[in-house]
Amino acid sequence: MNLSLDGAVDRIIAESNDIKKADANVQKARAGLSAVNASRWPSISGTAAYVNIINVEAPGKPMEIIVPEMPMLGIPASVVPYPQHIGTLGASATMPIYTFGKIGHAADAARGAIKMAQSGNALARAEVRAAAAQIYWTAKMTDEMVVIAEKNLKASTSAKRQLERAGRANKANLVKISADIAAKEIALSDAEFNRDSAHRLLKIMAGIDDNEKLTLIDKFPNSYPSLDAPETLVSNHEWDMLSENAQMYESQSKSRRAARLPTLAAMAQYDFTATHIEQQVWDGNKEQAANWGLALTMPIFDGGLSRANATMDAMAAESARQDLDKSKKLKSNEYRDAILKHEHLRGNLSKLKEAHDLADRAAKISMDRFTAGQTSAVELSDVQASLAQMDLGVLNAKFNILMAEESIKKLNGK
Repeated sequence: MNLSLDGAVDRIIAESNDIKKADANVQKARAGLSAVNASRWPSISGTAAYVNIINVEAPGKPMEIIVPEMPMLGIPASVVPYPQHIGTLGASATMPIYTFGKIGHAADAARGAIKMAQSGNALARAEVRAAAAQIYWTAKMTDEMVVIAEKNLKASTSAKRQLERAGRANKANLVKISADIAAKEIALSDAEFNRDSAHRLLKIMAGIDDNEKLTLIDKFPNSYPSLDAPETLVSNHEWDMLSENAQMYESQSKSRRAARLPTLAAMAQYDFTATHIEQQVWDGNKEQAANWGLALTMPIFDGGLSRANATMDAMAAESARQDLDKSKKLKSNEYRDAILKHEHLRGNLSKLKEAHDLADRAAKISMDRFTAGQTSAVELSDVQASLAQMDLGVLNAKFNILMAEESIKKLNGK
């Protein structure tokens, strides 16, 4: 599989658990706003009930009501059976009309939670992107380290063959070169192990099958121009998240304080009742009742609960503001250091390239002198080791410059 930097980043972002959690937090915050807005609308509930009245004094016998004689009306005394079976159907509705800010401030807090979750999502994506780039370039660097180790081993092997073909090999030179070859074989084995480990991590994070062979097609740039980035950090996803967090708690505190104020609500109710002395309740007497009106509820005493909750939210807002102030100081300094580090590494890279060119020339001269029998294997080994260190130094400088660029991108959100 040919894998580019952008392809690796896209795959790692798609596989990232942190981003999936951040997406879920955004959906959760939106659901929270929907829950708050739902309290603005009527709440309707229905009831259905059946009641069987039991004659406690004579269980199993129907209850009776004795109607006394009323001579003036000409009504004799009588016994009337009491309905034992009652069926009820009803519906009720309530709707807040004015809550003195309880719902409004709660909705503001929910909208702040959405913005905070979105900023957290953007922060997670920036961090995952920077981590993905680091994983990719680390794997690419291990590829290059294998190439350097192979080149270094090949140089010693070639020198040994030339020494043997020349017919002038002495024991000291052969031993020195053989020892160098053994050490460089170990170094190559270590480089290959590190490469395999880096590729394995890249495959895991990108969701690639472990048996897939990767070819990282993006190469380390040869030139690193100055960055077109502001000298000071103007905005940052973490700042946005902390700012929205403070505003969310402030709105929530206002909503908590409003809980001590009255609530004006409209209400309506309808009931249908049927009664019968037998179980055929719907065949008996039927009655309907309905009403509507306004209700003003006023909390009188809650033991200080509303005030305590409002104070806790207000202090949470203050804590978020302090975190924001601290983050601005630290992130601004981190951004400035990344800018300076990038420029510093660019300057070092040009000097390393000059030193590398000189080491390369020295290695070629030493090899020619060794071939002509004018130098020892010890000097040749030292020169080749110096060239290998220069190769690694240039590679490491390129990697660090790219990581500084990624830090700058992550901090300024670009």
